[in-house]
Amino acid sequence: MNMHPLRNPRPAPVVALCQPVHATDGVDAGRPLSSIIRERMRLADKRFHANDNISGFIQAGELEQLLEEVEAKMQDVLDSLVIDTEHDHNTRGTARRVAKMYLNEVFKGRYLPQPAITEFPNAERLNELMIVGPIAVRSACSHHFCPVIGKLWIGVLPNQNTTVIGLSKYARLAEWVMGRPQIQEEAVVQLADLIQSKTLPDGLAIVMEASHFCMGWRGVKDMNSKMVNSVMRGAFLTEMTLRREFLALLPK
Repeated sequence: MNMHPLRNPRPAPVVALCQPVHATDGVDAGRPLSSIIRERMRLADKRFHANDNISGFIQAGELEQLLEEVEAKMQDVLDSLVIDTEHDHNTRGTARRVAKMYLNEVFKGRYLPQPAITEFPNAERLNELMIVGPIAVRSACSHHFCPVIGKLWIGVLPNQNTTVIGLSKYARLAEWVMGRPQIQEEAVVQLADLIQSKTLPDGLAIVMEASHFCMGWRGVKDMNSKMVNSVMRGAFLTEMTLRREFLALLPK
């Protein structure tokens, strides 16, 4: 009898349906990590727009892998721009620097979880208007990835059930929301939704003023124009006197 060796002496590993997909799993060998993360989000029916936070779908150690992928693709962009990064001392290493800038700095609000927030009960039952600002704003527009630089003010009208958070935490939350490719109108609404859910005040108001480099650096090249927009919630919508008081207290 002719004996033939088995073509597959070891059975293929079985992966449980509830087991998370890892970039190192054999089934994913050779696939870009970005594709794996997108697949996780599609399976969870979660969107991944430019101004969404996707940290919940990035596993431990994967951010560094994603950085390496962005670096490689950024190098392709530089090559397509006909920049000799091999011999040009100014752009040697630029792909790595840009990748680190996007993932670790400018857009870190997409890849890192929400910062920890210290919360206190409103023990003294404060119910007077409080304004925090100006808070520095640093973001980038979703259309051209050009800087958006400005400031914002937050007005809160608490009630006895409002959760009080530290003043610096308003800045932390603003930095987290703005640290993504944003459209100013949407960014202010996102921040308002976040603060509203955290503090549950009777009223919330946010005013943001910013310069957009997609208008000053390119296009019409007008460096003097700024965009100002606001979001008003609760008592700031129904009580005109409160709204006037908030706006009057902002620096002119």
